[in-house]
Amino acid sequence: MAARSKARKRALDVLYAADLRGDDPVEALDAAVEAGEGPSNPYTGTVVRGVAEHRARIDELLGQYAQGWTLDRMPAVDRNALRIGVYELLYADDVPDAVAVSEAVALVRNLSTDDSPAFVNGVLGTMMRDRDSLVG
Repeated sequence: MAARSKARKRALDVLYAADLRGDDPVEALDAAVEAGEGPSNPYTGTVVRGVAEHRARIDELLGQYAQGWTLDRMPAVDRNALRIGVYELLYADDVPDAVAVSEAVALVRNLSTDDSPAFVNGVLGTMMRDRDSLVG
């Protein structure tokens, strides 16, 4: 597994755990680092902090694009993988759009429901198509 793929997986772990506990993901990340359990790849921190910084806009867009699904109804893994995907699509200029989508799909393929990869691909693929109107 590539280093950034591992970093995304670790970011998903942090975001997922914080989401379930109702914790702030940046505080959870910082606590893990202080305890010596933090991620070794700095990209994990970049993703967690980026998702946290832009979460209101990310969640707003997910509410619009996940037709028929509210954020609360989504499996927590899907919700947080989508947050990572949207963050990378809109705010990580060094990640190609297709990579952001395929990496988010890969995260849910192994960790969520059988329907999750198609769902995540559909939501992010539509957002990728509309990307230029969403940035800003």
